[in-house]
This record gives sequence, structure tokens and C-alpha cells, in this order.
Amino acid sequence: MRIAVIGSNMVDLTSYITRMPILGETLEAPDFTLGCGGKGANQAVAAAVCGTDVLMMTKVGSDIFADNTISNFRKYGIDTTYVQKVPDVSSGVAPIFVDESGQNSILIIKGANNHLMPADIDAGEKDLRECSLIVLQLEIPLATVYHAIAFGQKHHIPVLLNPAPATKDLDIEKVCACDFFIPNETELAILTGMPTETRQDVEQAAASLIERGLKNVIVTLGGRGALWMTADEKQYIEAYQVNAVDTSGAGDAFIGCFCSSYVQDRDVLAAMQRASAFAALSVTRKGTQMSYPTREELEDFLRPRVS
Repeated sequence: MRIAVIGSNMVDLTSYITRMPILGETLEAPDFTLGCGGKGANQAVAAAVCGTDVLMMTKVGSDIFADNTISNFRKYGIDTTYVQKVPDVSSGVAPIFVDESGQNSILIIKGANNHLMPADIDAGEKDLRECSLIVLQLEIPLATVYHAIAFGQKHHIPVLLNPAPATKDLDIEKVCACDFFIPNETELAILTGMPTETRQDVEQAAASLIERGLKNVIVTLGGRGALWMTADEKQYIEAYQVNAVDTSGAGDAFIGCFCSSYVQDRDVLAAMQRASAFAALSVTRKGTQMSYPTREELEDFLRPRVS
């Protein structure tokens, strides 16, 4: 089974901090890493690490980061036919700040990601039609996201949308054709205008999206697990308890692993449980893609929990 990730790539510039400096203050950060990231790229790599054949459609700049990003995709066996350079434009960049508890704050500069257009999807129609799932995020133009959703609907290909970074400009009516809609609790709050502090809050906010026509809403809740809601049912999976070092890319890890598992047997709950374990392992290490476990590590982690 092959999946297509139509989305972003970024260069992650990660600073590990004790606190953010106040205005006019300079602080020394204890550590720094530079790596490949971006929500689309992270999800593609996570799915590939889990053993799935992945086609990536994205744009890189004409700078020193571009070739490294392409090489990184190829290292994981990802098809880069539709990873294209944009002249005279920078690659996407994401400065990330990780505090002592492992929680992160992220800025993004989209750069070349803004140049991924609906016409690129049309140009890749032949290969995209061979895919079993299309995976999207919101670090590319909304027009391209909507076009990809319509493409999937036209060709009977399931579509998963991770609405991140969340924006109130997202037209919920246009994304109702998606088969899966996977925000975290913060994104859910932004998109619905409703609180998400408690489990009941999350359920009510997710239910409001179901009422508007979305089919499957999966809300990732970090250490609180994840909620899957449809018009007919709701299911929770509990989070695995680990010592978090860096939560950067954990949501992408969940989505990539979920996609890999789901296209194999279409079992949503089993895919969520496996994805939760994959994401849990990822937060025990620094970095985004570099923190993702191997298939062997994931199996070892799950083995004592299978009875």
C-alpha cells in the first residue's frame, strides 16, 4: 500500500531553553539541534519508518537546505519525484523552543511551501491515483489543500487532514469530504472556538465538528491519550507513560504511524493504539524525525503490552 503526503517540509532549528528571554534580554541556551522537519515531511518519514511506501509532494527552496532535505527523504526510501525546487526562494524554516519539561513552542516561515499549487496535484495525477491514502496539513496554501481533498473525492481515495497550524480561515464545509480530521486539543479549540481543557470539553468540541459533517474526528491529547469520534460512537485510547524529553514532532509521529497502520487493515482503533506507542517513544529523545523509533524498537516497546 502506498500513501501520498501532499504537504510541507521545514528545516528545524531547535533550541533547548530554561526559559524564554524577556524583551531586550539575551540568554544562553543549553543545547541546539538542526534537522529536517515540517509537518508533511515528518508524517511522511514516520510512515516510511513504519514500513509504508510513501510518495512526497512538496517544494524546497534554492538554498543550502534543499539538497539535504531531498537526500533525507531518499534516505528513508520516500519517492521524491514530486519534491521540486523553487528558484530564488528560501526553504521553509521552523525555529523551535523546547523547555525543561519537553514542551515546545514553534514558529514557521513557510518559504517554498507557499509555492505548492493545485496545478502540482494535477501534474501528479497518474501517480497520485495509485495511492491508498492522501495525507494533508496546513503549512501549504489552503487552495492546494482544498484541491487535494476534491482530487481524493473524485478518485475515491481516502483523505486525512491534520489541520495544523490551525487557522480560522479553514472552511470546514470544504473539508467535510475528508475521511479523517486529526487536530490536537489546541487546534481543536482554535477551529471550534470552544474550550478543550477537560475530557467533556474535548468531546463537545469534537462533536460540533461531527455535527457540521466531518466523518471521523481524532483528537490527539498528548499525555491524555487520544479521542476518536464519529456520528455513532466515541473511543478513547490511553497514552503510554514515558519520560518526555522533547515533544517536537510527536503529533506528526502519531499521524504518520496511524496512516501506515490504517492502510494495512483499515482498523482505526488498532492504528491509534500503535500510533500512540510510536509517538510515546518519539518524545523520549531530542529532535523531530531523528527521534522516531525504528520498527524493531516499536515492536519491542509493544511486545510486553500484548497479551
